[in-house]
Amino acid sequence: MSLDPKPIQVHFAYQQIAEEIEGRILRGDLKPGDQLPGETELATLFGVTRSTVREGLRQLESEGLIHRPSPRRMEVAIPQAELLTTRAGRAMALMKVTFRELWEVTMEMEPLAARLAAQQAGEDEIEALQKTHSELVAAEGDMHRSIEIDERFHMQLAETGRNRVLSLAREPVSLLLFRGFAQIAPFNPQFYKRQIEAHANVLAALRDHDADRAEKWARKHIEDFWRGAQIAGLEDEIALAPRALT
Repeated sequence: MSLDPKPIQVHFAYQQIAEEIEGRILRGDLKPGDQLPGETELATLFGVTRSTVREGLRQLESEGLIHRPSPRRMEVAIPQAELLTTRAGRAMALMKVTFRELWEVTMEMEPLAARLAAQQAGEDEIEALQKTHSELVAAEGDMHRSIEIDERFHMQLAETGRNRVLSLAREPVSLLLFRGFAQIAPFNPQFYKRQIEAHANVLAALRDHDADRAEKWARKHIEDFWRGAQIAGLEDEIALAPRALT
């Protein structure tokens, strides 16, 4: 009988503690606002030293799962959206996902985001989107500024639809995909105007609460982006990790 080499995965005690507490949070055994036992009590419960417990708690704090409203009190927290999307974005960057993979998913999510926004948008939200769109028009030709404003417009659009699952799911995908604008724009100077046109039509559809038209223009917008990616030869290139995710 022969055995193939297989490295043994060693988990440090602090990681096991963090994973155990995280599991209880995800199962709902521990809920946001619940107070955790102190370090001494946790050390006794897990049969480890206080320093090991402290390291595990630091990991949970860095992931946004617990926080300290005071030095002696630890509570379960709801992770902030940016922490969740940062983790997902890093994972996709490490997996070396391609522009094609990102585009295939974005073609489903962005039209849905526009449809939901058209159904839910209030006057204040439409005005906020109009302000962002006006910034985009003013930034025409400024690549880095246009990327930042474009990301903000799509994020606002998704939030307007009031579907938190969609907002969380689309953000890391869209950040990776839309940063490809920097590689597309040099091949197609008209891309700025087409971007502005698409946003303007989505915004007009929101004002009319026309979900079908909003979805149609969002789809055209992403299709147009894909045509630019093809012109630039990016289809199966690895998407670079966004600056915000490094």
